[in-house]
Amino acid sequence: MVRAALLTAVGAPLELTEIELPAPGPGRVRVKLAAAGVCHSDLSLANGVLRTATPVVLGHEGAGTVTAVGEGVVSVRVGDPVVLNWAPACGSCHLCGLGEPWLCERAAQGYGETYAALPDGTALYPGLGVAAFAEETVVAERALIPLPAGVPLTSAALLGCAVLTGYGAVHNAARVRAGESVVVYGLGGVGLAVLQAARIAGAGPIIAVDVTPQKEELARRHGATDFLLADDQTAKSVRKLTEGHGADHAFECVGRGSTIRAAWSATRRGGRTTVVGIGGKDDLVSFSALELFHFARTLSACVYGNSDPAKDLPVLAEHVRAGRLDLEALITDRITLEQIPAAFEQMAAGHGGRSLVVF
Repeated sequence: MVRAALLTAVGAPLELTEIELPAPGPGRVRVKLAAAGVCHSDLSLANGVLRTATPVVLGHEGAGTVTAVGEGVVSVRVGDPVVLNWAPACGSCHLCGLGEPWLCERAAQGYGETYAALPDGTALYPGLGVAAFAEETVVAERALIPLPAGVPLTSAALLGCAVLTGYGAVHNAARVRAGESVVVYGLGGVGLAVLQAARIAGAGPIIAVDVTPQKEELARRHGATDFLLADDQTAKSVRKLTEGHGADHAFECVGRGSTIRAAWSATRRGGRTTVVGIGGKDDLVSFSALELFHFARTLSACVYGNSDPAKDLPVLAEHVRAGRLDLEALITDRITLEQIPAAFEQMAAGHGGRSLVVF
């Protein structure tokens, strides 16, 4: 029996309860969680913006230690520190064959399969396949990435989503080069990771935009050279900071149609707007045919930072060891399982960076 934060139905409050985990079967691994990040995607699953089967144990950004392995598991063994991977690539589908494992056609296979049960026998689903809002979880072997040496296990949880997504958006999707200008809309955990990644890339200026003035100090700590409060004049302000051109790269880390449109307007002619946030299916964005031609901007989205976690995690670990990437700075609150609902409220209000559940 392990404690977990359970979502019984979409829109219902999370319930702290005990669940029964089975012994890991063939190809499965049991992991004792050290920490789990509270991501906006978890909130979107809880309130119905994203779909999930219920009852479900949410949480997809986590790290921990292997405690048991099933038959046939070869990549990890008991005692290994690991990072959870909520989008594990199969390596054999059409998109994996194209070298795009972040779009793997089978990455979500585990989302709809039950993995544990309540004491009364009710079957439970794992949030995004990993169920990190629990003291322990059982996942498929391919949903784990061995943690390189030299990275603290607790803060390593952020590598599983926020940092892979933010770093990958800059280095894999947009391919920001030294000296290029960057504007980042939305300074939650992912947005702050984008700021650090832009700094590592040698970008400049790096302009941070948020609706909360208290985010300015946090933004500058992560690499922003300038901070703007979001309003209807933000695009003009960005142009003033970029010699009248607009940013070479704009990153939208909110997942809202109006913010995508704002990021697009702040991008220079011929520049790139990268959508990192996950929005709702009914939240539309519109462009005129003339402006698409005239501005010649590129609008694209990235999934999981267009990352291959097995290859990118060692790169991130080296940045951490060298002091270029500060995981601790991303964490603004350390909480318990009981405090996840409060973390959801804080996130919805736009406060803080990353809340981290520490076990």
